[in-house]
Amino acid sequence: MKLDKQSGLLDQAQIIQSPNHDQRPDPDAISLIVVHSISLPPGDFGGDWITDLFTNQLDIDAHPYFMEIASLKVSSHFLIRRDGTIVQYVPVYARAWHAGQSSFKDCPACNDYSIGIELEGDDDVAYEDPQYESLLTLIKELRRHYPAIEADHIVGHADIAPGRKTDPGKAFDWPRVRKNIA
Repeated sequence: MKLDKQSGLLDQAQIIQSPNHDQRPDPDAISLIVVHSISLPPGDFGGDWITDLFTNQLDIDAHPYFMEIASLKVSSHFLIRRDGTIVQYVPVYARAWHAGQSSFKDCPACNDYSIGIELEGDDDVAYEDPQYESLLTLIKELRRHYPAIEADHIVGHADIAPGRKTDPGKAFDWPRVRKNIA
């Protein structure tokens, strides 16, 4: 797995461009990875609903929950599906809209300096081994290009938006990840 820093794209990712991004204030200031979880509808895995959300094509009539999120303009740099497949929506040099109102170590606006990685899952369902394998390989490659991403700069959405977000949740194996990125 290789990241082309010029294009901001990962060679082994399926590339699906999201319009929900913009320019970072300083593309060289990337120093944080935010791990998220997502499933659409909640608790369901597979299908194209996540991509539809990130590309503003979600059919609000397909599920009652979709009406609640229809107005969201969100994205992430990466999605890791249950089988470990990586989808990339936004080049890493651009600012994806994944963190919302957030702060890390008293530095607000985490979207400005972070890379967002969504895991297909939810807070209460164990993540799959292929997801951890892809996540750890991706983290290693990102840290190779962005040395300011220290081991303690890999956090969950809940860590940067406490009280507002809970993901990746109690089912996420942080000890496994910490052990492999130390």
